[in-house]
Amino acid sequence: MIQSPAPAYDANASSGADDLGKLPEWDLSDLYTAEDAPELKRDLDWLEAACADFASDYQGKLADLNADGLLTCIKRNEAISTTAGRIMSFAGLRYYQLTTDGGRTKFLSDTQEKITNYTTPLVFFTLELNRLEDTHLETLLAQNAELARYRPVLDRIRAMKPYQLSDELEKFLHDLGVVGDAWERLFDETIAGLTFDIDGETLGIEATLNFLTEQDRSKREAASRELARVFGENIRTFARVHNTSAKEKEVLDRWRGMPTAQTGRHLSNDVEPEVVEALRNAVVAAYPRLSHRYYELKRKWLGLDVMQVWDRNAPLPMEETKTVGWDAARATVMEAYTAFDPRMGDLAEPFFDRGWIDAGVKPGKAPGAFAHPTVTDVHPYVMLNYLGKPRDVMTLAHELGHGVHQVLAAEQGELLSSTPLTLAETASVFGEMLTFRKMLDGAANDAERKILLAGKVEDMINTVVRQIAFYDFECKLHAARRQGELTPEDINALWMSVQAESLGPAFEFMEGYETFWAYIPHFVHSPFYVYAYAFGDGLVNALYAVYEEHPDGFQDKYFDMLKAGGSKHHKALLAPFGLDASDPAFWGKGLSMISDMIDELEAMED
Repeated sequence: MIQSPAPAYDANASSGADDLGKLPEWDLSDLYTAEDAPELKRDLDWLEAACADFASDYQGKLADLNADGLLTCIKRNEAISTTAGRIMSFAGLRYYQLTTDGGRTKFLSDTQEKITNYTTPLVFFTLELNRLEDTHLETLLAQNAELARYRPVLDRIRAMKPYQLSDELEKFLHDLGVVGDAWERLFDETIAGLTFDIDGETLGIEATLNFLTEQDRSKREAASRELARVFGENIRTFARVHNTSAKEKEVLDRWRGMPTAQTGRHLSNDVEPEVVEALRNAVVAAYPRLSHRYYELKRKWLGLDVMQVWDRNAPLPMEETKTVGWDAARATVMEAYTAFDPRMGDLAEPFFDRGWIDAGVKPGKAPGAFAHPTVTDVHPYVMLNYLGKPRDVMTLAHELGHGVHQVLAAEQGELLSSTPLTLAETASVFGEMLTFRKMLDGAANDAERKILLAGKVEDMINTVVRQIAFYDFECKLHAARRQGELTPEDINALWMSVQAESLGPAFEFMEGYETFWAYIPHFVHSPFYVYAYAFGDGLVNALYAVYEEHPDGFQDKYFDMLKAGGSKHHKALLAPFGLDASDPAFWGKGLSMISDMIDELEAMED
């Protein structure tokens, strides 16, 4: 039951330029002040003893506990989880700040190994919980209301019961976990260490990806070709990482008897496979009226016979190149949050003022953006790579949404606060929507409105269409890996098989684009994570429609949903809004908001 909090990782964040004002950096002292802090040694020593004592007190005895005894047992496990999570959050966040630093890498690795060793004796806990008879557990839950509060945690653990291995094998796999983590770190360090030469300047991946949103088409092309060159030079390393990670997953899934490669993700997301399939099918069926239709419009706006991949995120011709300073970005997002509900602004404010955001682009820093919940008795930390593009403002709104959600859910305690990925994107995407609507309402004229609408449509296509294409790529990758080793060319072909389908006939694909799967971290860190973005976007679109139609009392229901964390299933969370994600029509409602925006853009052409 030990839970190590994971960042809500948003790897496709964009970047911008200089002269941004003073960018905030993390102050990690709320976790620990340094690697050699006495408090850190104290907590490591406590954790080692607490794990040993827990195993001594409870191993082989769970079936004999009464309701009060099981509650005490769970609370002791929760305390262990909190301390382990605090230590790993500190080690992980320091590493993300400078992934190329050998000392930080060693500290993270050593800390992970220690915690893995300390917590191995606890593997029995979930195994014995799953051996309890249903009737016995139900009797205990009925006898103690505080114990019954943990039912969602117990339900999620017991959902793994059919796939549980022997105690000895589970302990072995627990110990072996650090080896799998090493492949993730190899990926991170390789990505962070890549350099790209653009116009005589040596840049990292974030600054290079930024050029894909430049007004100057020649710069976009140069960046695309340079990305392709560098990815191509390193493609064997990336292929090795993906082959190994996918094979490791196949072995684990086979031993556990999981029916599909996606089953584990669906279980951890507490979502039914048929709901995900309905989402996937709805999005793929909508490609022609979403991405295909929008990119055909954009092709005309750009005055091109055919679009190249470097035109996908190009600004519109009438769009002025501008840099949004940090203070302006903060003001924009805070105004949108506070206008929705002052409580939202109050929750977001400390992120800016207390060192909870690390915003600047720095050599060796992890790419992308994320919000890390750390543990419930501290606070989240947000990482950005902010360079001042208008879309960076949306990334800030997105990550702050995660942060606000994580702060509110912390009231549930360590074991119940963690939200399944499908719901973890709710507050982040809703924060983006609030910021977009605020900016749209302030548009000075039709031209500015068109630019804002087009930007939002592109963001939604990137969140829904692109991520479902990613999901299909992963499904194909894992299925193919089960048949044998994949060459880089094999993986390239799988990537291209989903790109033309999702982007549509407006595009041509340059030589080298087939390697662009290489830099997406989700494929390595969190297989099948990506459909959560599409789930969250569709859910938020439906939620926002409810907000517009029935605004009275919406805020309180919304805050209650965020406060619930992982304590309720998606059906129960959405019921107060009259929504149901298991209804196939639900996804049509969410996708229609994107389609309606494209309708408005087409009408502007008349």
